[in-house]
Amino acid sequence: MHRQSPQRPQKLSDRTTAHWLARAVVSLAIWHGSASGAGVPATVSFRNDVQPILREFCFDCHGDGAKKGGLAFDELTSDATLLDHDLWLKVLKNVRAGLMPPPRKPHPSAGEQQRLEQWIKRDAFGIDPKNPDPGRVTVRRLNRVEYRNTVHDLMGIDFNSEVEFPPDDTGYGFDNIGDVLTVSPMLLEKYLAAAKAIVAEAVPTVDRAVAEQIVSGNRFQRTDVAPVRDGGRVVPLSYYAPGTVSTTLDVDRAGGYKLVLELGVRGGFDYDPGRCRVTFKLGDRELLAKEFGWYDNKTFRFEFDEKWEPGRQSMTVALEPLVPVDRKLFNLEMRVVQVTVLGPLEREHWTHPKNYDRFFTREVPAGRAGRRAYAREVLGRFATKAFRRPVDDPTVGRLAGLAEGVYTQPGKTFEAGIAHAMVAVLASPRFLFRLEEPAGAGASTANADIDEYSLASRLSYFLWSTLPDDGLLALAGRGELRRNLSAQVTRMLADPRSDNLIRNFTGQWLQTRDVEGISIDARTVLARDDGQERQMREQLAAFRAQFGKGTNRPAATTPPAAGPTNNVAQANSAGPTNPAGQTNAPGQRPGPPLRRFGPPRVELDRDLRDAMRRETEMFVGSIVHEDRPVTELIESDYTFLNEKLAKLYGMTNVIGVEMRRVTLPADSPRGGVLTDGSSLVVTSNPDRTSPVKRGLFILENVLGTPAPPPPPNIPALEASEKDFKDHEPTLREALQVHREKPLCASCHDRMDPLGLAFENFNALGMWREKERNQSIDAAGRLATGESFGSVRELKHILVQGHRTEFHRCLTEKLLTYALGRGLEYHDVEAVDGIVERLGREDGRFSALLMGVIESTPFQRMRRQATPTASGSGGIPMIHAAANQVPGKSKQP
Repeated sequence: MHRQSPQRPQKLSDRTTAHWLARAVVSLAIWHGSASGAGVPATVSFRNDVQPILREFCFDCHGDGAKKGGLAFDELTSDATLLDHDLWLKVLKNVRAGLMPPPRKPHPSAGEQQRLEQWIKRDAFGIDPKNPDPGRVTVRRLNRVEYRNTVHDLMGIDFNSEVEFPPDDTGYGFDNIGDVLTVSPMLLEKYLAAAKAIVAEAVPTVDRAVAEQIVSGNRFQRTDVAPVRDGGRVVPLSYYAPGTVSTTLDVDRAGGYKLVLELGVRGGFDYDPGRCRVTFKLGDRELLAKEFGWYDNKTFRFEFDEKWEPGRQSMTVALEPLVPVDRKLFNLEMRVVQVTVLGPLEREHWTHPKNYDRFFTREVPAGRAGRRAYAREVLGRFATKAFRRPVDDPTVGRLAGLAEGVYTQPGKTFEAGIAHAMVAVLASPRFLFRLEEPAGAGASTANADIDEYSLASRLSYFLWSTLPDDGLLALAGRGELRRNLSAQVTRMLADPRSDNLIRNFTGQWLQTRDVEGISIDARTVLARDDGQERQMREQLAAFRAQFGKGTNRPAATTPPAAGPTNNVAQANSAGPTNPAGQTNAPGQRPGPPLRRFGPPRVELDRDLRDAMRRETEMFVGSIVHEDRPVTELIESDYTFLNEKLAKLYGMTNVIGVEMRRVTLPADSPRGGVLTDGSSLVVTSNPDRTSPVKRGLFILENVLGTPAPPPPPNIPALEASEKDFKDHEPTLREALQVHREKPLCASCHDRMDPLGLAFENFNALGMWREKERNQSIDAAGRLATGESFGSVRELKHILVQGHRTEFHRCLTEKLLTYALGRGLEYHDVEAVDGIVERLGREDGRFSALLMGVIESTPFQRMRRQATPTASGSGGIPMIHAAANQVPGKSKQP
């Protein structure tokens, strides 16, 4: 089941040879008659209609002896070289973006450009607008996010796929691309192990058990201060401030109960000296009193046996600091994870176990025939939902046989047999892969609509990243989903599961997923802003020279200050020295790291990173759910902040941890995702900003014109600083030297002006006026000729002058994510249609979304051989699941 990347060399099989022959036939058709139906050969129309345009506007660089970029249009003498899809796709993109011809050269008129575009689409690409090619269908494996969500909705449990499975590969910027979602033997084994573990946790194997109730940590709210609600998040208690959280639980029956309290310590990787005393009370009775110190994320579990009468029980967790706050180095917090309440423990009070009613809708029949029929009913319903389409009778029969082979054994229950058969379902490729089928099987047309079950899956995994719900499957079963498409999309966007579209698409398009793992050295970043970077490096070098050998002291420590007037310490320190970290005697266990300074005045901790990520997600969510113009993603007068993030942005009118919509001042440089903290952090280096990364980010994700990969052996930008003897250069000065190299200039002339416009934002996302104590110049000139003086002016130019390019780029990104494959030349027609719709409907998100969903690539497929079942009428099953079935049941 391993799918090889299409870029990887392969031995030509008969099927591959047939594929290339088919392409040759299509090419011959293009040679001898254009797809537009005019009956004029493509080469003739090129000579008559297109070549004069190219000669007038392009031959200065690409003809008459000039061959810039290796391209000369007058050397395209053969049909094969003339009708090169990749070549004309690049031409189309550059002409539309205004990059070619260059800004100072004459440009074709609107009519001439339209004639060129039409020839490229109709003749060079061979696109028939009446019957466009929907593109190939890639069998897509569920990625880790989709697997986790699917298991949650199908089984009712949370499975940590990010821990249990290796990371998914990415292609075209996304991790749901079918071509890269391969399956290795190791991953197959993990899928089988996961299926067993999921069923063991989710599916009860008995019909009666002690009742269980979970009191989640977010139900515990502060009682010593005004309660804070933050989207249902768990309220943390700092080790350095007294705090109390409490909740209540209603008890219906008298009896014995078992309480399981789980407390989580959330500390950082670096040591913090904080200690605290935590008490847990039930009513007025103290059940727990324990001291806690620093841990790098650890959960503690405590059990208590209780006798309760009916009524309301209060549970309280209180924290008392044991270390003064002036010794704080990093955030250290205690959280209530959850309280599990088991009981009443007496057998007469036992009930159906958790999740029992999800799978078993009635009592188990007594007779053998009744049990067999009930097994078929339960497994047929389960497999239909798991496979996202109805399951045939022979398959249901074999699954029921697997179950019967277990529950007929001595000591085994009916539920245990059903659970065993469910393992086989979760290990099946029909569950692990999204298999699609055309509507109207047996028809002779080359292209067809996907059937309605495939459409239901495409919709649900696009908008929800999970399997279709009962409503979608019911409409698909009646053949009514297409007729109700708009209403279903509206319903699905109103469902909380649509947050997955925002989280997963935004997280990869704008790279907000990466903000939680980006390494930023706040102290070095702030020192660079203040012009103290060199002094700090010298102190670090001196410290390493003094303490680098002969001690057990951890190496990653901050050097001691040179004296009481040290400017770097004054600029970055927010607290006193840490007395810990004496030189260790030989054989002595190392103590906590030596830190002469406290933490920097701004620390990119977990809460701040989380706020950055949520700012971008909530901003995109407002565009989606309020159906706002997508250009607000670039320029807007609002954003989403909490107190901590607002302080980073220099705003003091936002109080509390809850994220909320904030209207920005009229002169604010913020607004739009490009100036969100998340975008600024992920496009920075660990110790400084990166105008190159920021410029490339805009070219790739806003304008859709990415620069080519850099040539090999390019020296680091810091090498350009050696040319400056009298001062430490700013990044603008260093890049100017770098651009003087002809090999670098062509790309940097496009990237650098965009990236340098954001230099007033440091690597932490903070506004600054100076870099290395020198004033920052954010002015620039785009490759397309427009000049700007600030980041606000740049954003306005992007919205007003490059709106269509942004619409096209965003369309291509969202369509790629929706299809799970990279776009190809024949998708240009679909993209153009969506862009035109955005233009007609004021650029609103609904025009983009419905344009993608109603497009030919999303709605249709090429008729081709589809994966078949293993064996006549069977399901493609990972047979290891069936091989471990006790008894002699036939394998599916």
